[in-house]
Amino acid sequence: MMRRMIIPLLFGLFGAGILISLGVWQVQRMQWKEGILADITARIAADPVPLPPAPDPTYADHRYLPVPGSGRFTGKTLSVLVSRKEIGAGVRIIATFQTDDGRRVLVDRGFLRDADKNRALTVTDATITGNLHWPQETDSFTPPPDLKTGLWYARDVTAMAQALDTEPTFIVARASTGDEIEAMPVDTSGIPNDHWGYAVQWFSLAAVWLGMTAYLLWRIRQRTV
Repeated sequence: MMRRMIIPLLFGLFGAGILISLGVWQVQRMQWKEGILADITARIAADPVPLPPAPDPTYADHRYLPVPGSGRFTGKTLSVLVSRKEIGAGVRIIATFQTDDGRRVLVDRGFLRDADKNRALTVTDATITGNLHWPQETDSFTPPPDLKTGLWYARDVTAMAQALDTEPTFIVARASTGDEIEAMPVDTSGIPNDHWGYAVQWFSLAAVWLGMTAYLLWRIRQRTV
């Protein structure tokens, strides 16, 4: 009887060991991701530093860098269609901002409700604080922007800079820039960390595997009694 049971037993333990190791690996990945998110959160909330001459999205120190800005909004804007939980549809206002030293950059001023999206914006001179950001929101399914109305369906820094004739520098405002626009500052909520869910799945499969192994061994034992 033991000879008939040893192969299923070893197979069951081997399979469960693999599944458990995958679960442990996902727990380790979760801890690694939590460290990254904590680092990003700290960088977002850090004290502002001068805007680099040529911000580079491939340079880690530039991503989420907090920067100040003093200058004026030129009046040229784009609107990005968004929807907010418990509020509904609206738009993000992406504005051209000319700094005091003559640079033209993009500023994500934040959210306007759909009913207010066409109202005139009156704020010009402004001092802002925000974070450099290069959102990755476009894919092959993203509709092209409506160039007549200025309505976009995702933030695309390069394309928006070309449309508004600015450098491809994108600053997301931390606080309100006026005109009753609600700031939507950068945070880590859009960065997924699903590793705990994956770990639970692997551990659950390991438990099921062990249960099936135990049932198989019980059936073998019953046949030999």
